[in-house]
Amino acid sequence: MKTKFKNILFGLVLMFSAIIFAEDINKKIYVVPVQDVIDLGIPSLVSRAISLAESNNADMIIFDIDTFGGRVDAATQIKDSISSTNIETIAFINRRAISAGSLISLSCDKIYMTDGATIGATSVVDMSGTKVSEKSQSYMREEMAATAEKSGKNPNIARGMVDEELSFEYLVVDGDSLKVDDIEGRKEGKLITLTTELALKYGIADGKGETIEELLSSLEIDEYDIITVDENWSENVVRILTNPTVSSLLTTFGTIGVISELYSAGWGIGGTIGIICLTLALGAGYLTQLASSTDILIILLGIILLLVEAVALPGFGIFGITGIIILFYGFYLLLIPDIPVGPEIYSEALDGFSWAIVVGIFGIIFILRLIGKSAFFQKLVSSDTNKTTLKKNFKNRSKVE
Repeated sequence: MKTKFKNILFGLVLMFSAIIFAEDINKKIYVVPVQDVIDLGIPSLVSRAISLAESNNADMIIFDIDTFGGRVDAATQIKDSISSTNIETIAFINRRAISAGSLISLSCDKIYMTDGATIGATSVVDMSGTKVSEKSQSYMREEMAATAEKSGKNPNIARGMVDEELSFEYLVVDGDSLKVDDIEGRKEGKLITLTTELALKYGIADGKGETIEELLSSLEIDEYDIITVDENWSENVVRILTNPTVSSLLTTFGTIGVISELYSAGWGIGGTIGIICLTLALGAGYLTQLASSTDILIILLGIILLLVEAVALPGFGIFGITGIIILFYGFYLLLIPDIPVGPEIYSEALDGFSWAIVVGIFGIIFILRLIGKSAFFQKLVSSDTNKTTLKKNFKNRSKVE
C-alpha cells in the first residue's frame, strides 16, 4: 500500500515538473499591431505592450506593421520606446511600412516582410501631401540614418528614403560599390521605396514570411506562446481626442463655454460643457506628450485672468481681453508637434485652429437656437416666468398688508 502511494506521489511530481518545465521551454512572444494611421494613440499602446513584455520576462516582441504612415512625433515616441527595451524586437511588415512606418521598422532589431511588401518613402509632408521645409527633412533624414545604423542597417539607404536628391556610394552586402541612383526600383529624383526582394538584397530586411508562425519557424523557434496586445478602450479614446479636428473643436467649445459662464449669473450648462471639453482636450494632450507643462501653464494663466476680470472687475476690460488671447495661444500651441518643424507647420496649425473657432461659434449659436425652440426649454422658461410673477405678487401683497 505504501509502495503504491509512493508511486502515485512520484507520478504526480513528475507530471507537475513536466508542466513547469514545458512552460519554461516555451518562449513568450508578444505581438503588437501597429496598423492604419500612426497617431498619438499608438505610442501609449506600444509603451504599455513593452512594459507588459518586460514584466513577464518575454523573449521577443513582434510588431505587426501595416501602415502608410502618420505623425512624425508619434513615430518618434514609438521608436524611442522600442530602442529602449532590451528584449529582442522584430518588425513584421505585413504588406507595407511607408513613411513613419519605415522609422518604426528600422528601430527594431530585425525586419521580416511578407511577399510583395514595401518599405520606404519617408519624406515629411503636410496634411495636403506637400513636402515641408528642409529643417523637417533634415531632422527625419538623420533620424532615419541613426536608427538604421543602430540596428545594423545601411544608413545611406535610410537617408535615400527621405531625400530624393541625395547621391552617394555605399557597399552592398557582397562588398561591391554601388551608387544610390543605381538601386533597383529607384528612378532619378525619386525617394527610395524597396519591395521585399530588394529589401533583402540590400540588407534592409532580414527575412520574409507570410505569417508570424512562419517567421518564428524561420528563426528556429518551435515551442512558443503568443500573447497579442491590442488597444484598450482608453487608447482608442485618446486616438479620437488627439485628432486635430476633434482637439480644436474641444478647445473651442470649452473656451466659449467657460467665457459665457463667467459673464452670466450662477452656473449652468454652458460652463459644465466648457469644463468637460477643456478637461478632455488637456488631459488627452498631456497623456500623449502633445501638451507640455509650459502649454498647460499658459492656458491656466489665461483662465486666471478671465476669472479676475469676471469676479473682481466690473465690465470687460484689459484682463478679459488678455486672458482670451493667452488662452487661445495656449490652445494653438497644443496643435504644434514637439519636433523640429518648418514655418508651414505653424501656419497649418493656425489655419486649423481658426476654422475650429469659426465652426465652434456657429455650432454654439445653432445649438442655442435649437434648444431655445424646444418644448422642454419653452416649458422651463414659462415655469420660471410664473415663479417670478408669483414672487412679485407675493411681495406686492405683503406691502399692501
